[in-house]
Amino acid sequence: MSRRGRAIAFLLLALAAAGAAAAIAEGYGSSVSRSYGPLRPVVVVESALPAGTRLGAPQVGDALTVRRVPERFVPPGSLAVPEEATGMTAAAALPAGSYLQAALLRPPGRPGNSRSRLGRGRAPVEIAVSGSEALLVDGARPTGAKMDVIVTSEPAGAGVGRTYVAARMVPLLSLRPGAEGAEPEGASVATLGLTHGQALRLIAAESFARRVTLLPAGTR
Repeated sequence: MSRRGRAIAFLLLALAAAGAAAAIAEGYGSSVSRSYGPLRPVVVVESALPAGTRLGAPQVGDALTVRRVPERFVPPGSLAVPEEATGMTAAAALPAGSYLQAALLRPPGRPGNSRSRLGRGRAPVEIAVSGSEALLVDGARPTGAKMDVIVTSEPAGAGVGRTYVAARMVPLLSLRPGAEGAEPEGASVATLGLTHGQALRLIAAESFARRVTLLPAGTR
């Protein structure tokens, strides 16, 4: 075979390999989409921001980024565009690697009186919870009561998910229906008085847990 013929043959082989690689990648992407839902953009905190940080244009540009994540793993109320946070203030500490949810932001200058009423070291944090309808049976008004926050994790392989108490005796400040179409379906939004450590655990649980549930403290 001539040199020109060998060059053409190598070119054809390279094109065939590239086509095969593209087909494999497309097939993998389709498999992920079928298993966990379509990919959607979500804002991720790249650099940790302390509570009270005002998100001006420099902070938004330096500390926030966008990633495409399977819809199943996107917490309710997550921002899709970093610019949506411009001018807002971090209502709680925003750890690096966390998804940025609207519940973690507040308009600048919003009164923070509830912090002092909650006691030293606690702040109001919004968490998506399931099964909260049970707290309202017979006209009950759970606001102001102490709650245990129960997390049920996703099962590992063929096993069952683990259920554990992620935060004990936390005050429930408010409870309202979640946004229409929010995931998980039927979730409510609870505002809880949490310590810094409790807030980090529960914000993380919103990303990986199957359910986050409230149980009146002391219930056995």
